[in-house]
Amino acid sequence: MTKILLVEDNEMNRDMLTRRLVRHGFEVCCAPEGPTGVAMAESEMPDIILMDIALGDMDGWEATTLIKERASTAAIPIIALTAHALATDRAKSVEVGCADFDTKPVDLPRLLGKISACLEARAA
Repeated sequence: MTKILLVEDNEMNRDMLTRRLVRHGFEVCCAPEGPTGVAMAESEMPDIILMDIALGDMDGWEATTLIKERASTAAIPIIALTAHALATDRAKSVEVGCADFDTKPVDLPRLLGKISACLEARAA
């Protein structure tokens, strides 16, 4: 079963997206903020990470940078999730090492396609 680490500070968003992903056959573990997400990337070794960008003290870009700097977690694909659909946000996500970028509210079929594409690229 594919394991997803969801790093999301909004409890309602975390709960809703977790339930939807589990219904599609994923195992989901959650981190409510950036530092926990960084730690869980190493302890859980997920197949993919969904990273909210607006997280508080440590934003998703900083958390992604830390995950990508560690040899043990550098290969895990990360999809940035944000309510801001600006080109600068997309560019910053790529700059810090995200494999893809998606906007909130989440369009589940689109997100599932991006998850699938990232997992296929990692397996190749």
